[in-house]
Amino acid sequence: MSDAADRPAIKMVVDGEVRDVSFEELALSNNLAQEALVRLLISKGVFEPKELMEMMETVRSERYRTGDPPDTA
Repeated sequence: MSDAADRPAIKMVVDGEVRDVSFEELALSNNLAQEALVRLLISKGVFEPKELMEMMETVRSERYRTGDPPDTA
């Protein structure tokens, strides 16, 4: 039986050839695209780097809470 780490995240067809894409490759590609998008938006004056950092902290505090999970019973 194959280990989950050995399985491709997706299969792509490029120029008629099937290519397995790993989770690591997807993560790196997403990171690259996100960084390029942020740089472009900052360079165009859509927002300032400080605003991005503040929003990242807001999202972090909303998503990653400390303590016990809420009781769902």
